[in-house]
Amino acid sequence: MKNPTANPVIGQGAENLLFLTDEQIRGGIEAFFFAYRAFTSDPDEILEGMDYGRAHHRAMHFIARKPGLTVSDLLDILGVTKQSLNRVLRTLLKDGLVESRVGQRDRRERQLFLSETGAALEKRLSEAQRARVRAAYRAAGPQAVAGFRQVLEAMMDEAGARRFREMRRQDAAE
Repeated sequence: MKNPTANPVIGQGAENLLFLTDEQIRGGIEAFFFAYRAFTSDPDEILEGMDYGRAHHRAMHFIARKPGLTVSDLLDILGVTKQSLNRVLRTLLKDGLVESRVGQRDRRERQLFLSETGAALEKRLSEAQRARVRAAYRAAGPQAVAGFRQVLEAMMDEAGARRFREMRRQDAAE
């Protein structure tokens, strides 16, 4: 894990937050819990009657972000076991939301794509989250958004940060 003091966060008026009290840190942790609950509530509500959960949503999100993603890459991104991902993919494949195709470069690989139905569902799920994030970013302002991004990146482990930066570079190149 990165050193949490490597990227100091400045904010909340003139107060220098390099030396936070345990109570301030606890408050930040609780804010993350409540924000995460709100962030996931919209997709959870959409998925409620469909027998899908957050694992299905996460898989669909990353398949939508990078059509042709291999199962191996998805395992790496999600950081779950092969068995866990196979359960999720089996359901998505069976229900026609995801398609698996033989790899173009390596025939042993399986590349994943959302079907038309899967893309429509993923769009519905992500639009709800984007609307929530967009509203929060607008309310907080550009400096707060930049600071929040720094905090999130500082919290990532090395593998996650590397993967995140790689995805951001790919987005910029497109």
